[in-house]
Amino acid sequence: MQRVTGVVLLNLGGPERPEDVRPFLYNLFSDRQIIRLGPSFLQRPIAWAIARRRAPKSIANYAQIGGGSPIRKTTEEQARALEQLLQEDGRFFVRPCMRYWHPFAAEILQEMRRLGVEEIVTLPLYPHYSIATTGSSLSDLQQSMDRLNWHIPVRTVLSWPTEPLFIACLADRILAGVQRFNGADVRVVYSAHSLPVQFILEGDPYVDHLQQSIAAIETCTGIQGHLCYQSRSGPVEWLGPSLPDMLTTLAAEGCTNVLVVPISFVSDHVETLYEIDIQYRRTAEDLGMGFAMTTALNVDPRFISGLRNLVLGSLSD
Repeated sequence: MQRVTGVVLLNLGGPERPEDVRPFLYNLFSDRQIIRLGPSFLQRPIAWAIARRRAPKSIANYAQIGGGSPIRKTTEEQARALEQLLQEDGRFFVRPCMRYWHPFAAEILQEMRRLGVEEIVTLPLYPHYSIATTGSSLSDLQQSMDRLNWHIPVRTVLSWPTEPLFIACLADRILAGVQRFNGADVRVVYSAHSLPVQFILEGDPYVDHLQQSIAAIETCTGIQGHLCYQSRSGPVEWLGPSLPDMLTTLAAEGCTNVLVVPISFVSDHVETLYEIDIQYRRTAEDLGMGFAMTTALNVDPRFISGLRNLVLGSLSD
């Protein structure tokens, strides 16, 4: 009989209703691997205060994209598509596992144990490794397994910045996006989630992975772009330049059109639907520039095939 394999799609998660926003923010800011708020014993009280203060603004932002994050729904769709594709390769169960909102690791692991899973493949939906994303999710998953006293083999895909089908999907979206400007000059801008600079100084490979992805994409498209960052939070030095600063710089150089590529996000959520497509679109237009954003990968069949290749590659190692 074939071995039963569970595939865990690791993602950040997001609030699905307005009342979820404050506890989601509390969970996020309680994690010292993503941001360190004072001495460790003050992390949770400070996180509670930040969540309380930020919740009204975040609720207003989510209201502009339907009232909540679509990330759980999209990740569940990705999991179903991947599970269906893997059926020809063996017995697989694929489930989403969120770091800061439901379904949490403990929920998914209990379900997988009931399903008779004998080994797990952890597949982060973060192409570029960082301790703040993949690292934190893997640590949380291992702690949950320890609490459940469930010890089975775990194979881990740490990063996949140059996975060929991932790169091909992004390259095609860029080429299609450029064509929307009907031959007019357009600058490609890659936007990634920012990180505290200290993480990079401590050896985090996130920026190197981003640059690997961009180099691979540009080999396909022949179009050079600019890397910048978004979604800063907290009183520390963050990676720059920020996306609004990049837009301001390009406008000053005479740029008339920009195509923003959310390179570190593989599905639509608040960072793409609100921050880029509403907030920063407005910034670009106020600066007199035409604006477009490439569509997210979501359940693009080639992207799902790329995820399948990552899963099977991890099992063949």
